[in-house]
Amino acid sequence: MPPFEVLINENRLSLYRVAIGILKNEEDADDAIQQTIINTYYGMKNLIKDEYFKTWLIKILINECNKIRSCKSKLIPMEEVRNTSEVYEDSYLDNEVLTVVKSLAEDMRVVILLYYYEDFSIKTISKILNIAEGTVKSRLSRSREKLDELLKEGSIVNE
Repeated sequence: MPPFEVLINENRLSLYRVAIGILKNEEDADDAIQQTIINTYYGMKNLIKDEYFKTWLIKILINECNKIRSCKSKLIPMEEVRNTSEVYEDSYLDNEVLTVVKSLAEDMRVVILLYYYEDFSIKTISKILNIAEGTVKSRLSRSREKLDELLKEGSIVNE
């Protein structure tokens, strides 16, 4: 297995896309990624097969994102202040389809991100999210229909 730093760098963009897709906030995504890296480093001894590293890493990230969302739901949001020079820039952010994907409900958005942007199989997504494969398939189907509808309308729905 390559050194830990190499593994994290290879999966850096995947971590960012999944975190920002779930949390929709740069600072929270950064926090989730940082905590994921720490948990992954200390939990490496629990990884059974090296080829499942990315799946395991993304599952840890999703759990961290869910923890952050849970904590945030208990807070009253303050006005967000962000220095745009610190924002991570990536060309995929300009993609109209991704903008529409971000407008989907979370359950639909996560399966789309994992399936199309991270190339995980339905079986792997099922394991990551702890849901049945049939549920993954139905969410993908509903998501595709909704995306098709939104793209045909030419409107982007903001949550």
